[in-house]
Amino acid sequence: MNKMLAVARWEFIEKVKTKAFIIGLFMTPLIMSVFMVLPGLLSKSEKETTKKIGVIDETRMLSSLINAKLHEKYKLSSGIPTYELYEITDENRETDHLKIIATAQLISGQIEGYFVIPMSVMDSGKVEYRAENVGNVRDQNRFSNVLKDIIIEQRAKKAGYNPAVIKKLITEVDIKTIKVSQKGDESESGFMETFFSGYIFIMMLMFLVMSSGQMLIRSVVEEKSNRIIEVLVSSCSAKELMSGKIIGLTLLGLTTIAFWVIILIGVNFATEKPFVTVDNVMVLLLYFILGYFMYVAIFITAGSTVSTEQEAQQMTGYITILLVLPIALAVPVMMNPDSTLVKVLSQIPLLTPTMMALRFSVRVPDLWEIILSLVTLSGTIAGLMWVAAKVFRIGILITGKRPNIKEIVGWLRNE
Repeated sequence: MNKMLAVARWEFIEKVKTKAFIIGLFMTPLIMSVFMVLPGLLSKSEKETTKKIGVIDETRMLSSLINAKLHEKYKLSSGIPTYELYEITDENRETDHLKIIATAQLISGQIEGYFVIPMSVMDSGKVEYRAENVGNVRDQNRFSNVLKDIIIEQRAKKAGYNPAVIKKLITEVDIKTIKVSQKGDESESGFMETFFSGYIFIMMLMFLVMSSGQMLIRSVVEEKSNRIIEVLVSSCSAKELMSGKIIGLTLLGLTTIAFWVIILIGVNFATEKPFVTVDNVMVLLLYFILGYFMYVAIFITAGSTVSTEQEAQQMTGYITILLVLPIALAVPVMMNPDSTLVKVLSQIPLLTPTMMALRFSVRVPDLWEIILSLVTLSGTIAGLMWVAAKVFRIGILITGKRPNIKEIVGWLRNE
């Protein structure tokens, strides 16, 4: 026990005082905050000048109506209209000819784009938009909504109805979501709060596994290349060395996570409406710990078989894919937490911690699923740790060519 703790203490102290660790401790949450906040700010930001947009109106009546509604609904902070429609016209009113004129104005920068409103728009509701940048969905949606309102008004008038009365009858529904727990407690919660609760769990587990796993592999590779590993093994057993490394690097990762959690809690409760809601903390913590040790066992097994930094990076990349997969599945899982496929995926040990965390953020799974997943996960960890200990004992002393599967199986059979 003393030797194991000595290894753990050395691993922790040597890593915690490095500049890379200290910089990462502050820079990573800052970078993550930028990634979360910046896209929203960019999507909301608008130029403080009126956008000039052309329109080819085959109906010869809609462009003025659209322009008036755009002026009414959308204004910049200075009070001037956000959009100004310019009808593309000429003595030759053929659409193909007008498109040539509009394209020339587009290329010269006189307009940012132009719409083509066909004669059949009142029936089909279809228009064309041509521009160098067709990725600005916000402008297109605004134009579409205004045109939809105008078409509804024109159709109502044609049918003999009062558009103002119909507009009053058409009321948009604003759904307020209230999450009800199994105990009957109620709390206001939307998709974003639910999503971030599961997403942050995955990100924290991913960081802890990646940081500890990468440092573990690099530590083993460095000690192999410097022949230090032989001195260490002569002073303590391979099992003590492996356990000490796991404990030391785990404490290092938990120190970082604890620091970030304090920041997250402060930001979460400082905001007017908390963006993260966490229930069933103890169960989620259990999945977090079990998931961490499962992936650490995989990293130990993989790291023991490599001898160079390049091989270590390749091995880390393969394991990263397993950690990233649940992020891609986050939204579908939250939409259908009780589907058969999700239940099956929740019982696959490599996905269990993250899948169950996502499900818990939406609805607590059945008790039998929780028990089965914990038993399966615990059994998998026990098996992986046994494999890791066997491979680590022999692999740390082997340099040069990476062992193949047949050789590794031979190590497992060795007593």
